[in-house]
Amino acid sequence: MMKRKQGMTETIELAPVDQIFSIFCEYGSRHYGENVSELEHALQTAEFARQFGESDSIVLSCLLHDYGHMLHDLGEDIAQQGIDARHEIVGATLLKDLFPEIILEPIRQHVAAKRYLCWKNPAYEAGLSESSRLSLQLQGGPMTDVEAQKFETNPYFTACIKVRYYDDMGKVPNMPTANLQSYRSLIERFLL
Repeated sequence: MMKRKQGMTETIELAPVDQIFSIFCEYGSRHYGENVSELEHALQTAEFARQFGESDSIVLSCLLHDYGHMLHDLGEDIAQQGIDARHEIVGATLLKDLFPEIILEPIRQHVAAKRYLCWKNPAYEAGLSESSRLSLQLQGGPMTDVEAQKFETNPYFTACIKVRYYDDMGKVPNMPTANLQSYRSLIERFLL
């Protein structure tokens, strides 16, 4: 951690992990139409990935997949307002100088993965939470055949799909999980 003086006020530049944690601490209590907070959702999504034996890169993408939700000031009910904040793009863009593509692309594409899965299997859409179905319409609805065929060529296609499935699972009220600090060494391992 570095300190520097700016006039009469002192600012502290946080290490990258501490910057990420400070966002979770400040905005992680927000809800976005689900019965869990942003922090609970992130921890649950990562927990499910761990329970299913996924690679560390997928676990980290799961933890950070909704980072962009915490970085806008549009309120917690943006989908009900008819707004798509493009949180997947916001999050991946703001993390791009910190992590490699193996982490960023599943974050960037987890909404596209939802759209793809709705195209591939109509029963998938029926199983989405009410909030996810509402946001799906704002995000373009199920993919077209052309969009789906293009998405299947993404080199991180499988990782994107896995992150999406764990995203869907991570909405369990009061589910016990590891705490955010337990992910410090994992985050540090992937930093550029």
